[in-house]
Amino acid sequence: MSATVSFNVASARGEQNVTLSYTRRGSGEPLLLLHGIGHHRQAWEPVIPALAAERDVIAVDLPGCGDSPALPDGMAHDLPTMSAVLKALFGALEIERPHVAGNSLGGLLALDLARAKLVRSVTALSPAGFWNDAERRYAFTVLSTMRQIARRLPPPVVERLARPALGRTLLTSTIYARPGRRSPEAVVAETLALARAQGFSETLRSGRTVQFTDDIVGTPVTVAWGSRDRLLIPRQGVRAKGVIPRARLVRLPRCGHVPMNDDPALVARVVLDGSR
Repeated sequence: MSATVSFNVASARGEQNVTLSYTRRGSGEPLLLLHGIGHHRQAWEPVIPALAAERDVIAVDLPGCGDSPALPDGMAHDLPTMSAVLKALFGALEIERPHVAGNSLGGLLALDLARAKLVRSVTALSPAGFWNDAERRYAFTVLSTMRQIARRLPPPVVERLARPALGRTLLTSTIYARPGRRSPEAVVAETLALARAQGFSETLRSGRTVQFTDDIVGTPVTVAWGSRDRLLIPRQGVRAKGVIPRARLVRLPRCGHVPMNDDPALVARVVLDGSR
């Protein structure tokens, strides 16, 4: 069952009230799951049962994504603000220094939280921020195109396309290496989530100047990259290892940019190992 939590976050206009939607399952040490831009918390559903057997798992819809409303006026959908929101979320949910696993934008946010020493460990799956200029422009162009297509397709058309494996491939092959494994219902839901994500455009604009260049000391970091990532090229994982030399770099064979559905067992094991 989903729930919502509201809390105050400091901003240039004073304290602002932020509401986030999340699900919480399992028991053990807290583990926060963060999705990518334009996605929603359900991206993690394939791995949550395995994770919840050992962790108190909290999957959250980032501001302006899924069921979470956009940030209030005066609060930017940028890296510093999103990290401040997540820090405040820890207090609202009464979790102290959780483990964090993030994919794409969520991976970048997880690393930013580790940089501020706010988390116990980080597992970053194809995190943003380790691109060169050409790679970033390519990724942003692909994301913008996906967004435009999702917004132009009427929901009944999305539902028809998602029924056969070929249609699911057309809709999601950019982010999944094995799109046929994604259920029609999940493909419909995430296509509509991308179309309706209120914070998408501002988040993408704010990412134009983002480059993660800081080493992380004192917090265990795992960086994992799908070998078939078509959005953020796998060589960016080697670049991440150069920036964070102590990080454990893991290759995810036959996985795409969002690997949780391509190989749930492998991804769950990587996340659990990274949060020991």
